[in-house]
Amino acid sequence: MKVTVFGIGYVGLVQAAVLADVGHEVVCVDVDQKKVDDLKKGIIPIYEPGLTPIVQSNFEAGRLHFTTDAVEGVAHAEIQFIAVGTPPDEDGSADLKYVLAVAETIATHMESPKIIVDKSTVPVGTADKVSAKVASVLALRSKELEYHVASNPEFLKEGAAVNDCMRPDRIVIGTESDHVETEMRELYSAFNRNHDRMIFMDVRSAELTKYAANCMLATKISFMNEISNLAERLGADIENVRRGIGSDERIGYHFIYAGCGYGGSCFPKDVQALVRTADSIEYDAQLLKSVEAVNYRQKSLLFKHVNNYFDGDLQGKTIAVWGLSFKPKTDDMREATSRVLMEALWGQGAKVRAYDPEAMEEAQRIYGHRADLELVGTKESALQGADLLVICTEWRAFWSPDFDLIKESLSNPVIIDGRNMYEPELVERHGLEYYGIGRGRSVQK
Repeated sequence: MKVTVFGIGYVGLVQAAVLADVGHEVVCVDVDQKKVDDLKKGIIPIYEPGLTPIVQSNFEAGRLHFTTDAVEGVAHAEIQFIAVGTPPDEDGSADLKYVLAVAETIATHMESPKIIVDKSTVPVGTADKVSAKVASVLALRSKELEYHVASNPEFLKEGAAVNDCMRPDRIVIGTESDHVETEMRELYSAFNRNHDRMIFMDVRSAELTKYAANCMLATKISFMNEISNLAERLGADIENVRRGIGSDERIGYHFIYAGCGYGGSCFPKDVQALVRTADSIEYDAQLLKSVEAVNYRQKSLLFKHVNNYFDGDLQGKTIAVWGLSFKPKTDDMREATSRVLMEALWGQGAKVRAYDPEAMEEAQRIYGHRADLELVGTKESALQGADLLVICTEWRAFWSPDFDLIKESLSNPVIIDGRNMYEPELVERHGLEYYGIGRGRSVQK
């Protein structure tokens, strides 16, 4: 089948590459000429395991095309995916200007029937706005062309997006059109062979499903972080509590790890957007507001621990930071806890020496060159002469460190672990002080 994808960001590029990989002919349209030129040269704008070879091989095979020419993209296919960004507005609601701009572009250039598919994460009611935009443009053109607007939200995890796309646990389609259902079944048939993963529903339910999924996961994280704060004060160990409740099959072990807060491009934005949606219909979403509030507080916890250890005197201190991305297997630092930590440390006169396996260039892009930030090439280099170590991201490279080397390298033999990577007793046997999240140990010098 022929498919057009507007927006070559995280969602659009992964979806386009995987569709091309099973044989579809995909044209990707983006306004960023440099990004298009780079992709044609095999330069991928994001780090995502497994994505580069799929993009390169399908581009070379002629199944994946990149262009800034919207006319070419609209003419190429009946199915038109909208996968552009929906950044949070000033009040936290999703900004739909890019989505509606693509809808206007499609309507301006279409000369045949189209299926317009919202792939971006959008508030409930967005399909109605897209449909209204297309209708108004076609009316101005005095054109009567058939079109359908469907919702097909993505459920990709950064760091596992290619696998999620190739082996989805569900494919949600919001439509009430038999024609759209037929076409989408054919489009996704390669991913639907083992058993039927496709779930068809009305458009508004599909739009809400995406937000509900992310908000549920964010809620589990904030719940465990709330319990971890109780554990800290009650002398309990949140890891023992996690194992105790996770063994209940009604709860399970997924997303019940306490830590220093969630980040990234999805959970923070989607929780805020659903809260704003609730506000717009005069509903007080108390639980969602609490999820956001707990996460906001949790992201300040690492700085609080460092500050407490030094009795509020951080001037001239150097803090080693392991992990800058918001999670492993990505270079994405959007809403990352590391940023909250570093910016708070700088505000109190401390310096940061940091290492991350993938996010170094992103950190340099965000913060530029500054005297109080040193980005180093290895995790060991980050330790040299630092006053203590803080872990923000649970990269595999940090799982089994040389604790004796850590002790020798640090001015104060202290690890503050925002991801509970180690057993306290093991670390302490090496002569280090260890403070995790909710491990029943108060930070003190």
